Amino acid sequence: MNSDLVRADFPITDELIYLDSAAISLTPRQVVDAVSEYDLRYRANIGRGVHRLSVVATQRYLDAHDAIASFIGGGVGTTVMTKNTTEAIGIVASGLPWKKGDRVVTTALEHHSNLLPWLRLREIGVIVDIIMPDESGWVNPAAFEAAVTDETRLVAITHASNVLGTLLPISEIAGICHDHGAELLIDGAQSVPHIPMDVQEIGCDYLCFSGHKMLGPTGTGILWMREMIPEPLLIGGGSIDTSSLDGYTLAGDYRRYEGGTPPISGMIGLGRAVKYLESIGMKEVHRHDEQLTRRLLDGLSGIDGVVVPGLDNPGDRIGVISFMVEGIHPHDVAHILDEASGIMVRSGDHCCKPLMGHLNLPEGTVRASTYLYTTDEEIDLLLRTLEEIGRMVR
Repeated sequence: MNSDLVRADFPITDELIYLDSAAISLTPRQVVDAVSEYDLRYRANIGRGVHRLSVVATQRYLDAHDAIASFIGGGVGTTVMTKNTTEAIGIVASGLPWKKGDRVVTTALEHHSNLLPWLRLREIGVIVDIIMPDESGWVNPAAFEAAVTDETRLVAITHASNVLGTLLPISEIAGICHDHGAELLIDGAQSVPHIPMDVQEIGCDYLCFSGHKMLGPTGTGILWMREMIPEPLLIGGGSIDTSSLDGYTLAGDYRRYEGGTPPISGMIGLGRAVKYLESIGMKEVHRHDEQLTRRLLDGLSGIDGVVVPGLDNPGDRIGVISFMVEGIHPHDVAHILDEASGIMVRSGDHCCKPLMGHLNLPEGTVRASTYLYTTDEEIDLLLRTLEEIGRMVR
């Protein structure tokens, strides 16, 4: 990967150091151009008309659908456009035919979006079993062996923690699930942008992720399903095959889950983002992340007063690193990094309040998250600035 060529596609990297990609990534010129081309050259609704603009828009939308499905090895199964990971998970949580006594297994590592929907099912008698990570944020597969039973309907887990960057052994967990007849849902919001993903190799039943964390437009996300078991969240528009005053029949493919006009330009933009990532190679993106993660972890370990929770092996995590500076609130650290060095990081609980409570981090953490446009020099400036901040409080 040629970092200079990559960074030329992200003009904002000339002005500041962006280390908040776990929240939302930057967008390259190519994706912006693809979105603008739709709006300026062939803006039309899809699947609704026969005029030339509608035909072009429909084909570009379908091409994006196919590109994204291929990106995750999801050619077999159903790929559905959503507005984000939260909606994708919500379709499964609200759409499966739950009955009293069904069990869901999840973990305390989860983002609120992959925890609260399952907790809400308790209202209808679903039992939710929550696995607690150890002090480093790791969940041993043996914990799933103990928690998953023949009564478990679904296991819903993050692939990579958005707080600690911890990667869970999802293929091994998938085997445990299927031994008991349980389905596996993966929150891939953090992993899909950073590591090669193949749903067939993993063996999951549902994969949910967001476009805005992988160079795509906001308001875009994906739900991949092995089988179309959940009922749609919304119906109408192009989601039906037939309708009359006596009833309706749903479309037999992804369209049943995409009622109404979808974010057409967003889907086209996400398809272009996928092609951009493929042009670099996801193995190369992952290698770059690993290198930066090791550099940052090594540097943080040498700064007095800086504490890093989580695993210290970059091979077991993605480029998401949380840390604390003793004696300074995480929000204050983030403000200083911005004002002093133009470094953008996230601070707070990262939509993971239960995990913060479990790790005894009531004020949350500072989180630096890397991506393909991050450089060694930017990591080094972050470390130097943190050293200066540490000296301020000593």
